[in-house]
Amino acid sequence: MTKRVAILISGGGSNMVTLVDSMVGDHPARPVLVASNDPNAGGLAKAAERGIPTAAVDHKPFGKDRAAFEAELLKHIEAAEPDILCLAGFMRILTPDFIARFEGRMLNIHPSLLPKYKGLHTHARALEAGDSEAGCSVHEVTAELDDGPILGQARVPILDGDDPDTLAQRVLRQEHLLYPQVLRRFASGNRDILHLT
Repeated sequence: MTKRVAILISGGGSNMVTLVDSMVGDHPARPVLVASNDPNAGGLAKAAERGIPTAAVDHKPFGKDRAAFEAELLKHIEAAEPDILCLAGFMRILTPDFIARFEGRMLNIHPSLLPKYKGLHTHARALEAGDSEAGCSVHEVTAELDDGPILGQARVPILDGDDPDTLAQRVLRQEHLLYPQVLRRFASGNRDILHLT
């Protein structure tokens, strides 16, 4: 049975686009919703161009009341009846209650080789540490930030003269390769770790 996928974004949605564009042919999943916490997120238009239903719930009016924001967002998500929820550049930290609803069914992509550099500014932190490589990870979402089981990783060498921006660009290219492959495997029931080199 084809899995239904909802994708949450906050910005331009480049990872969302790679996921959506991969879900064709014999792929075991199909996109049913792209939702954002920013009504002006560029990715919403890209999803609409591809014929995917979109929704936006602006988090700002909710202030610090994350539960109220999530309750409004959940109305759109649950109406789409997704089997899998993919976070693709979604820049809101979700509450444990929200995460528990999708336990074992929610994926995230993070721009570091987890468990290194959870949270923000991953590329700058890798450079400051003098690491020889960086990369990205796709993991299941759990209540602990960037902490769930790792489903895939891709590595890139850190080059002389790299700054956070040049490194981010190279890592992003790997994100666009890794996330669609992990989603395909996950939707097929395969939770083994995928290593791209």
